[in-house]
Amino acid sequence: MDMIRGTSVTLDEFIEKRIAFAEEGYNGDEKTIELFGLTKTPWHSEDEIPYNDCEETLRILCEKGYKLGVIANQLPGAKERLEAWGIGKYFEVTASSAEIGVSKPDPRIFKTALEMAGCKPENAVMIGDRLDNDIRPAKELGMRTVRIRKGLAVYMKPSCDEETPDYEIDTLSELLTIL
Repeated sequence: MDMIRGTSVTLDEFIEKRIAFAEEGYNGDEKTIELFGLTKTPWHSEDEIPYNDCEETLRILCEKGYKLGVIANQLPGAKERLEAWGIGKYFEVTASSAEIGVSKPDPRIFKTALEMAGCKPENAVMIGDRLDNDIRPAKELGMRTVRIRKGLAVYMKPSCDEETPDYEIDTLSELLTIL
């Protein structure tokens, strides 16, 4: 991990603190970086990979008639990365923070995505892992929400009603039982 290279912080210490802060409802990465006085390093988009059940789930959802979109805090080139993974064809809208100019949880990125899709919030479902960045802003706009329990965000607990998702899933394919 680039952030701790050359410091006395071990990977185990960093991970332990990330989880502890996430369990307290904080952004585990940001609070851990602050605690240890580290410098945040750039995100490596090459570290991103789709979930194992992603392509099949997206294909089935499209076959069922759902219009799919992405709302993501991403570096430039999100649409191209989706294409490179072979899943870009399933998305009609890609609202990336790098292209839109605002990041989640700012409601403007959600509103822009909804406008791009020609969709009202009450007819949209936000699927995301973060309670603060995904679930809360979507619910505040009137969207239904599904939390996928993956990554560091799995340790987060809702701090208010707006952070309580309508559904929770552990795998993307579980969407097929909800939608």
